Amino acid sequence: MNVLIVESDRDLGQIWSDHIARQGCRVTLVGSEDAAAKATLTDKFQVIILDLDLEEGSALAFADLASYRQPDSKILFVTKTTFFSDGSIFQHVPNACGFMGSNSRPDDLAAVVHHHASTRH
Repeated sequence: MNVLIVESDRDLGQIWSDHIARQGCRVTLVGSEDAAAKATLTDKFQVIILDLDLEEGSALAFADLASYRQPDSKILFVTKTTFFSDGSIFQHVPNACGFMGSNSRPDDLAAVVHHHASTRH
């Protein structure tokens, strides 16, 4: 299973990456929309963890690109804010599979990723 993490906070992204790798996944960690777009040109991802609060670029623009380039990939959104907490993100992004707080336990995030990576069609 191949997972892409798009997270501006490198330390937080590394914590998530370590937990997900322990589940047997191959993980690519990038910090911007541009780097994420480049990663989708060279690798296929079952799950993409995407921080809605990217410092460089737009998470929603990348989600749109990922939906086009890798329509079978599931996107798990993470955020520090309450924006989209009403579930409307699922109306905007067709391959969204979840929405979690950035402060969620890393092992919980890893379990959700593993679930979606192993059950995709």
